[in-house]
Amino acid sequence: MSTSSPLFLGIDIGSSSSKAALVDRDGRTVATASIGHEMSIPRPGWAEQDADGIWWNDVVQLCRRLFVDGIHAGDDVAGVGVSAIGPCVVPLDAQGRPLRPSILYGVDTRATSQILQLEQTVGKEEINRVSGMDLSSQAVSPKILWLRQEEPDVWAATAMLTTATSYVVFRLTGEHVIDHHTAAHSMLLYDGRDNTWTDTYADLVVESHRLPRLGWSHECAGGVTKAAASTTGLRPGTPVAVGAVDALSEAVGVGAVEIGDLMLMYGSTAFFILVAENPQPAPGMWLLPGAFPGSRTVAAGMATTGSLTEWFRRLATNDEPSDAAFAELFAQAAAIPPGSRGLIVLPYFSGERTPINDPEARGVIAGLSLSHGRADLFRAILEGVAYGIRHNLDAMSAANAPVRRVVAVGGGTAGGLWPQIVSDVAAIEQEIPVEGRGAVLGDAFLGAVAAGYRTIGDLGEWTGVAHVVTPSETAAYEEGFRRYVGLYPAIKSVMSR
Repeated sequence: MSTSSPLFLGIDIGSSSSKAALVDRDGRTVATASIGHEMSIPRPGWAEQDADGIWWNDVVQLCRRLFVDGIHAGDDVAGVGVSAIGPCVVPLDAQGRPLRPSILYGVDTRATSQILQLEQTVGKEEINRVSGMDLSSQAVSPKILWLRQEEPDVWAATAMLTTATSYVVFRLTGEHVIDHHTAAHSMLLYDGRDNTWTDTYADLVVESHRLPRLGWSHECAGGVTKAAASTTGLRPGTPVAVGAVDALSEAVGVGAVEIGDLMLMYGSTAFFILVAENPQPAPGMWLLPGAFPGSRTVAAGMATTGSLTEWFRRLATNDEPSDAAFAELFAQAAAIPPGSRGLIVLPYFSGERTPINDPEARGVIAGLSLSHGRADLFRAILEGVAYGIRHNLDAMSAANAPVRRVVAVGGGTAGGLWPQIVSDVAAIEQEIPVEGRGAVLGDAFLGAVAAGYRTIGDLGEWTGVAHVVTPSETAAYEEGFRRYVGLYPAIKSVMSR
């Protein structure tokens, strides 16, 4: 390895694909690779992925693709950072082997009855006092309880419970470690008041000794083992950062780490991370530590956004190649006036996380007539997600966390129509970064800090703004938003039946 020009490897494991990038010391990307994969839906309300067959296999394949041409090699990598979907539940045996497919984040709603059980046993007020938020499908503890109750044989063999990023870091380093931001979703197990594990409710869920040790995202978890090096091509001993969930790494990668900065991610789901000075508990919102010591965030997440546009693309185009089909759909939607000619979509196709916290919610398309076509429907989906984003931003305002700057990231920002609709609906400006490199840039930066080549204060040298989306049609959406927020409570009882 040449210490005069070290490279840093960022790896991000997403819901439908994994990406990697080699980044130099100045934040310039020198090589990238990506791999697609699928989420398993074995039954309604379940969402799973194979920790070895997908997550670890993707890491190995990404490394091989980056190093195959001989231009770059594992010896050139001075630090590694990893992010992944989360929070997930991965039960491991005493040898560190997964005992079942991982139970995914908030899109998996199987533990609804366990949420109710914990609320009745502990009390909602006590849960909120310890964790700073309410239980939801995003919470890890109810899914652990589901595992205990529904799969006792698996539970009996479980020596360690981990999550997606932590499992990849374990395969790289042999160390079980989890970042504070992800750990805070283990409500009743993680005390958000002093950022520690607690055994207060261990008898209800799990003992803390079966959970990874805690660390901050930029800290060094350990070095690449000889076994991992032989598989990935990385140099043994290469420092690996503790890492983060994908959304937090995305926020780091675009420099949204100062008080008042909001990272808005347009991905398979929408995710929000707002850095706050003194946030207060607010209905539906998640109060979590940030990536770095002392930082606090208000976070939120919608269950179906980009995955909803993908669902419609497949339905409306007979599964045409996605790039061309999406380009045509967006072009047609751009010709439809704001309001989609009276259509309102509730994007609750996998239940909904924030702010309504209802795993039994379902998608709705209201106002249909024989005069509507697919362009109207597609624009209504884009507007429905935008209304959901505004709904979350309104809920965030109750958490004593004012928004100073919004940075928009993710594949949904491409083309400009969707961010423009969101800016118009929510009356906000959105900064679009110079390069849409996603979480891998944040991962590479965390790897550089963990390896001692960069400090947290250097982040600004890696980020920049390409352009700003400003609101222009705000008045056109006011009536639509009122109809949107009124529709769900009007039909909630029908949904649950």
